[in-house]
Amino acid sequence: MDAITIFYTDDDEDDLSIFADAVESLQKEIKLQTYTGGEKLLNAIYNPPPTPNVIFLDLNMPGKNGFDVLAELYNGDKLNIPIIIFSTSNEPGIIEKCRALGASLFITKPVLMNDIIKSIEHALQMDWKNFVPTVNNFVFQNKD
Repeated sequence: MDAITIFYTDDDEDDLSIFADAVESLQKEIKLQTYTGGEKLLNAIYNPPPTPNVIFLDLNMPGKNGFDVLAELYNGDKLNIPIIIFSTSNEPGIIEKCRALGASLFITKPVLMNDIIKSIEHALQMDWKNFVPTVNNFVFQNKD
């Protein structure tokens, strides 16, 4: 099986580092590309290779934030790359706005490393070709 390519965008260097540590602990061949802002992510998407299998996207960033990125990527054309919102927010209005803008899944950033790993594993195990985000399945709930 080919390596999975993940793009992760967050303006917080600590969050980028923690996410990278979590990905490194997975028992999969993963190529992780990290970006510190929406503009850098969009530039990478518009100028492949590589092309990501999945994108993890923070919402609250200076410049082009996660909402701006979603709006640009889904502007009239459905992108065939799942976008997982990975945010500290869990406000219903923000979650619904992300779904309306075309995001595939919403994950509130876990605090514990084990929960971060589980949330990434969940996203990588999804059958994205057949998954349709609805009000009932859009938010990932980490259940132990």
